[in-house]
Amino acid sequence: MNTSTNQSALPPPASVPPALWRQGVPSERFAHLVKIAYRSFSRSLQLRLRKHEVLYGHWTLLRILWQTDGITQKQLSEQAGVTEPTTFGAVQAMEKLGYITRHKMGKQVRIVVTPRGAALKSLIVPAAEEVNHTALVGIPADDLAVTRRTLVAMIENLAADELAWLERESAQDLADADEPL
Repeated sequence: MNTSTNQSALPPPASVPPALWRQGVPSERFAHLVKIAYRSFSRSLQLRLRKHEVLYGHWTLLRILWQTDGITQKQLSEQAGVTEPTTFGAVQAMEKLGYITRHKMGKQVRIVVTPRGAALKSLIVPAAEEVNHTALVGIPADDLAVTRRTLVAMIENLAADELAWLERESAQDLADADEPL
């Protein structure tokens, strides 16, 4: 795999020094802060994955497969939170790289990690752990516990909001369908 391809996939580095950026943070929206934190985690991990010529998207799918080897592409898509076409393309690429194979079992095709794909775990899981450690350096345990509880609560609130929104939309669609033309 060409590492220059991996390099071009990396987001650009932050253009503002952290000390200057932090001054504007007190009034920043939580959604924006979470997005920036995610991008920072992602970039840090991508830099480490690049050393092993593993794409970030492959890492995401491999993590799932290491836990639940032999699942279908649809199950993999659902667990990764990506579309089936996205997963299909990644699965094809991972198969060419020798990380996984596809086995037809009855009517389903199951994705199975190869020994080469399994061997990546011992190389790149420590890289992800290093990123997490680096991000948490100097943050008191109590602050981390509050942050974890807060993020989980935000995720739960937004999941409930999504369900409510979809139910309202569905109810509105039904009401619109019942109206005479």
